[in-house]
Amino acid sequence: FDMNESKALLMLKLRQNGVSNPEILKSIETIDRSSFISKNFLSRSLEDIPLPIECGQTISQPSLVAFMIQQLEIPYRSKVLEIGTGSGYQTAILSRLSLRVYSIERYKKLVDMAKIRLANLNISNVIILLMDGFFGYSLQAPFDRIILTAAVEEIPNLLIGQLKVGGIMIIPVGLSNQKQSLLKVVKTEKGLDIKELMSVRFVQMKEGLVRI
Repeated sequence: FDMNESKALLMLKLRQNGVSNPEILKSIETIDRSSFISKNFLSRSLEDIPLPIECGQTISQPSLVAFMIQQLEIPYRSKVLEIGTGSGYQTAILSRLSLRVYSIERYKKLVDMAKIRLANLNISNVIILLMDGFFGYSLQAPFDRIILTAAVEEIPNLLIGQLKVGGIMIIPVGLSNQKQSLLKVVKTEKGLDIKELMSVRFVQMKEGLVRI
């Protein structure tokens, strides 16, 4: 297991998958994914695969994280809402590209762990909230960008309401046992411009808080 060789292979795969944004590539290269996964999977941290994390959730493969973030087209000094903090890995990458990230997670254990991981990386422009993602975060709305890491049955009107005109939302839509599509939703003066990006498989978004 050669760390440098594994990282070089991962970076090559990202470029082959169309990830060209230098800031995103630099963030994936410098943010150590092994800090966000359990010891059982440390040797696989640089593989481009999803891995299980606490609370029955998963950390997406780096190429998908990078692709989704690139599709957000995050402008300079923007405010981003992330629904589904999970391990905090995607949150850390978003923090390098945004002025401020508000990240919502329904599992208290994941919130606590993500806060520690980000603090260890000296990331200070992220606020992680133990909340129900379905409601977004109206206190800081509107957001320049919104990204979801769990699938919903349909695009939530409540979250569209918290997106700026001209803003972009990246969202997996579909049921967990059926076809899911990753959608790029641009909010315009006239309504929504929706583009299907790729087929994906995400855990289903659930309601309510879990305080364990």
